[in-house]
Amino acid sequence: MVYRTRIKYTSEQKAEIWDRWKRGESLNSIGRLFDRGSSSIFTLLVPTGGIRPIPRMRSSSALTLAEREEISRGIAVGQSMRWIASSLNRSPSTISREIQRNGGLDCYRASRADKAAWNRAHRPKLCKLAMHAELRDAVAIKLELEWSPQQIAGWLKQKYPGDESKQVSHETIYKTLFIQARGALKKELQQHLRSKRAIRRSVHTGKEQDKRGQIPDMVSISERPASVEDRAIPGHWEGDLVAGSKNSYIATLVERHTRYVMLMKVADRKTETVINALIKHSKRLPDELYKSLTWDRGKELSDHKRFSMATDIDVYFCDPNSPWQRGSNENTNGLLRQYFPKGTDLSVHSQEHLDMIARRLNERPRQTLNFETPAERFNACVASTV
Repeated sequence: MVYRTRIKYTSEQKAEIWDRWKRGESLNSIGRLFDRGSSSIFTLLVPTGGIRPIPRMRSSSALTLAEREEISRGIAVGQSMRWIASSLNRSPSTISREIQRNGGLDCYRASRADKAAWNRAHRPKLCKLAMHAELRDAVAIKLELEWSPQQIAGWLKQKYPGDESKQVSHETIYKTLFIQARGALKKELQQHLRSKRAIRRSVHTGKEQDKRGQIPDMVSISERPASVEDRAIPGHWEGDLVAGSKNSYIATLVERHTRYVMLMKVADRKTETVINALIKHSKRLPDELYKSLTWDRGKELSDHKRFSMATDIDVYFCDPNSPWQRGSNENTNGLLRQYFPKGTDLSVHSQEHLDMIARRLNERPRQTLNFETPAERFNACVASTV
């Protein structure tokens, strides 16, 4: 059996690995470049949670290796500390401390002293959440409620507009969660993030697109009125099915103006089942708040004409392989995977449980709503129709 020698990546190789990871390449792809498995790359990335470490740099005021060599030569020829300090344009006290902390006159060695100084300087500054217990506790509570770091940061900014000690950026929250050396937030809180990955993934990582069939007599999204596109008027929804194991599904609806979410339990993805559920659901809303529905090209809406005839709601279909045309719904489906992971049986969830999850999403502040909640915006729309 042939064993590979343990690889030690050079600084240049590490830099290339981080560059490729940032560009969204997979662990397997990067590993193949170095003839190593994905676990080898993962081991390099995981200590900092997939977040590229900031390169260490010496302080501009610190002694350099060249200066330490001059100190060593001065000691060897018997020069005084004041003479050495003067020749280096340094304070005598700086030279004295340098010699004393590195073995004294008899044991001072430039290279050893330089290495020791580099090691002593490796004292990372405490992050904001480590220094402010009240802020740290507030962040932890919201994470346990499945708020995203971005939502928490926006909420803190609104709640404490003039107090920076009670505010923190979403990036600091992410870094504190993934870089456990910071020691401020418990690692277990990662499980409350929408993605439960051990390391952060690049925003450029590609996602597979779902290819769907053709729908008879469908009306393209290009024919949807411009007033729907700008989100200025409430009552226009986006919809889709979230799939689970054992042919289980949940129908999801998101209102474009308010980002309000509604979930429906469906027995299967047959067009009759889904259309019946959509018709029944439409009766829960005022007519003014349900004017159109935009869906992808899933065959579950083949009978869309029956839905429109029963509800007087226009149905539009996205272009092929264009999930961004239902951006709000796609984003919501991603959020729902925190509660309904891929590969799990969705049929075990009752409608009451789905309503509870929808309520939780609707009561989170959203950056796109200036950190108001979808529930607040949607309730205001309902009140205006009364």
